[in-house]
Amino acid sequence: MSTPAGKRGRWFLPQSPDVLGMLRRQADITADGMSAFAAWAAGDAARADDVRRAEHECDDARRTLVDAISEAFTTPLEPEDLFQLSFELDRVMNGAKNTVRESEAMQFPPDASSAQMAALLAEGVQHLKAAFAQLDGAKDRQGRATQEADAAVKAQRQLERVYREAMSRLLEVTDIRVVLGSREIYRRMTAMSDDIVSVADRVWYSRVKES
Repeated sequence: MSTPAGKRGRWFLPQSPDVLGMLRRQADITADGMSAFAAWAAGDAARADDVRRAEHECDDARRTLVDAISEAFTTPLEPEDLFQLSFELDRVMNGAKNTVRESEAMQFPPDASSAQMAALLAEGVQHLKAAFAQLDGAKDRQGRATQEADAAVKAQRQLERVYREAMSRLLEVTDIRVVLGSREIYRRMTAMSDDIVSVADRVWYSRVKES
């Protein structure tokens, strides 16, 4: 069977899905989820459902991205970097959901220090979202991406100070339930903070390789 003249000799390359757009979509969901988490920690218990919903949506967004990475002919960043950025960002949202779940299970609501830490976590994710907006391979945007990554890390350094001060105050508390409950929530929030720093570090790493 002959090939139609208009199609003779035409090359068909695999499609390259917008993996960077998918990563940014995951960041958008995470930022919204962490805003809900901060509101929950500040006393709005109803926002717990929004945190859980965001965590499920992030899982879906991550699965879609991972599938697309495996099928993409080319990607604007190395597949390993895209995978790790998505993976480590997903850990942040998982941590928020698990913190809410643990607080509810213990029937121990977050305190003022937890609210401060949650706000700094949300701030850090907003900076990561802004950094992802610059990850398009353009040389003139590399500086802005790393600046946002630095800002995310700076917010987490502030969280460390809040954590140390809160833990110091617990030394004066005699109610063991308060001590154990507070320590558990603080610990979970610092773990989320470490994940945010890991994402920021990966932004730096991906930019260094592109330079």
